[in-house]
Amino acid sequence: MLNTLIKVSRNMPQNKTLLSKQEITKYTITFWKIIIGCIAFGIILIFSIGLGLFGKLPSFRDLENPKSNLSSDVISDDGVVLGSYYVQNRTNVRYDQISPNVINALIATEDIRFYSHSGIDFKRIFTIIFYNLMGNKQGASTITQQLAKNLFPREGVNGFFSTVIVKFKEWIIALKLERNYTKEEIITMYLNTVDFGSYNSFGIKSASQTYFNTSPDKLAPEQAAILIGMLKGPSWYNPVRNPDRALARRNTVLDNMGKAGYLSDPETEELKKKDLVLSFKATHHFDGYAAYFRAVLKKEIQKIFDEQNITKADGTPYDLDRDGLKIYTTINSHMQQYAEQAQREYMKKLQASFNKVWVNRNPFKGEAAKILELGMTMSDRYHQLKEDGMSDSEIRKNFNTPVKMVLFSWNGDVEKVMTPMDSIKYNKLMLRNSLMSMEPQTGFVRAWVGGINFEHYKYDQVKTGKRQVGSTAKPFTYAVAIENQGYSPCFMAPNSPINVDGWEPRAYKPIPGPISLKTALAFSQNYATAYLMGQVGATAVSTLIKKMGVTSDVPAYPSIALGSFDASVFDMVGAYAVFANQGIWTEPTYLNRIEDKNGNVLYERKAKVVVALNPQTAYAMTDMLKGVVQRGTGRRLLYTYKLTNPIGGKTGTTQNNSDGWFIGITPQLVTGVWTGADDRGIHFLSTDQGGGANSALPIFGLYMQKVYKDPTLKYSKGDFEPPKGGSTITLNCDAYAPKITKDSTVVPTEEPTP
Repeated sequence: MLNTLIKVSRNMPQNKTLLSKQEITKYTITFWKIIIGCIAFGIILIFSIGLGLFGKLPSFRDLENPKSNLSSDVISDDGVVLGSYYVQNRTNVRYDQISPNVINALIATEDIRFYSHSGIDFKRIFTIIFYNLMGNKQGASTITQQLAKNLFPREGVNGFFSTVIVKFKEWIIALKLERNYTKEEIITMYLNTVDFGSYNSFGIKSASQTYFNTSPDKLAPEQAAILIGMLKGPSWYNPVRNPDRALARRNTVLDNMGKAGYLSDPETEELKKKDLVLSFKATHHFDGYAAYFRAVLKKEIQKIFDEQNITKADGTPYDLDRDGLKIYTTINSHMQQYAEQAQREYMKKLQASFNKVWVNRNPFKGEAAKILELGMTMSDRYHQLKEDGMSDSEIRKNFNTPVKMVLFSWNGDVEKVMTPMDSIKYNKLMLRNSLMSMEPQTGFVRAWVGGINFEHYKYDQVKTGKRQVGSTAKPFTYAVAIENQGYSPCFMAPNSPINVDGWEPRAYKPIPGPISLKTALAFSQNYATAYLMGQVGATAVSTLIKKMGVTSDVPAYPSIALGSFDASVFDMVGAYAVFANQGIWTEPTYLNRIEDKNGNVLYERKAKVVVALNPQTAYAMTDMLKGVVQRGTGRRLLYTYKLTNPIGGKTGTTQNNSDGWFIGITPQLVTGVWTGADDRGIHFLSTDQGGGANSALPIFGLYMQKVYKDPTLKYSKGDFEPPKGGSTITLNCDAYAPKITKDSTVVPTEEPTP
């Protein structure tokens, strides 16, 4: 420094005053005072920041449990993630679940001395300062510093001094992270917290699934290079939106990997020649299996946490969208998939058939016109227009003005230009369907399909929705007759018009009586069932229905024998499971346990068990329900779906063919299916088309075919086990009742509830 000043003074023009040695010494001392002062100020500033004088720093506990928005996973019984709840679609992975290609690409590109520095790379800082002075703007943050920024985001940064304070805070946090975590843990935490742009991709696991439909441990070098390249600018280098930039950036990362020795020169050049290949799928909350189930489950968990006061250590409530819980369910991913496939296969055909029914007909005439009015006033559009201050006439004009619409169809979403009122008509004519399948002994729910498409129709029809059950209620009356009054399935009952306490049911194609109870149930005969109700009484039937787990209102009226009450698929499947489980009702269970992000168990479910029927009665009912499939309204399972193993079941159809039901039972599985429109005023015009045998049973048939074909499920095709000591009730009625032959005028068609 001194030599420089002497040279400068010697080269000065003669008319300028030369600096004396004393002046040069003075400037030199001043210079070093400034340097030392800056260093001292920096040390004091850093020390003050460390003491928390410029804002609280994360404690050791905060570092041990950093806050980040972790998605909570809903996990099937066979270990498959069905879907997640999240604000940010983020799921943590372990170090050994990340491909070395990702680690190598990250270190080569973002922090080449990662393994040698202690959180701050001072050598790199001075180098970057030089580059920035030369006009080449670059960042100097290490991976550890970037992790500090991700875990403890900058807030309220405004101005140069504030920026310096925040930067020093990040340095201190980085040093603390290095002291508390291994290098492997730091790099894993970083990759779990980094933002990979839009499409709800947070963390390496989500990004791998979104852009390449794979797990992070299977990422190839060129795929890893794409993702790591995005870190410089997630939107700018997004491979979907900006493929050319992403490709160039990928090649830069591959070059970095080559220079760092992670790739050989030939490997680098070969990989750079590859095209950009993605397997992209944007993620949504309704992605995955069992979307309706997950929506119901979320509300159930929130209710459990609230009622049982399950909170975090600090007393704050758990947030399913942020706290990374693991939710273990009873759903089997294979069976869920089969149920959804069966629905798609048949509902596509049934909808086409339904549409033909209404060609050149107006289903919204007369009373049905109220459906459109209600559909309009209940819509989000209507409420938004009301909030915007529109008058009724302006709103109606809006609803009759064509706009672009995205509509659901069984061939995929379609975009059309139509009026909002026409879209209401379209959606009201779209049939809905639901299915639930459970094991009667354990109560474990294995499949839950709450509707046809969660993105468009979010209302769950398994547990939330309740519809009139029709003839699926008939077995309850028969069970009371056998249990309470000793009736035999072979008892010959009259099957003619009847009045029961002022109630006169109607019948559709009745079989001339008298007929056995077994035949009456097989062919779903209304008169014989009403006669039996008159003998046992409505109160006894209502009591049994409630005892078998139906939670909706079942008034003690004679008409409940034919299913005039409403119930959910969830409750009806649970009730039918009593027949298959020798009279024991086991509460339908779909939630096993909940763990926090560290694996601590927060909740475990214990199912309730109730003895609802005598085992002898239950076994007699299974035999009678098998008759429905062997020769009655459910025999399509035999001749169309070739399900010849012992299966019992009951079809159900409600008034005007508004609801179609089928509940099928096997020794190890009970499955219920419902089909109908959103409003009961929209329906099939004939029972042949709208009855449960045609609108619901085929989905059961397709589902069971798929279940039986899967050897991993191990459901047997054996028969129902008789009670200990054998059955004491006569079940073979051939000697007592006339046989029904193919030549008979009897047609196995479901009778609608009058």
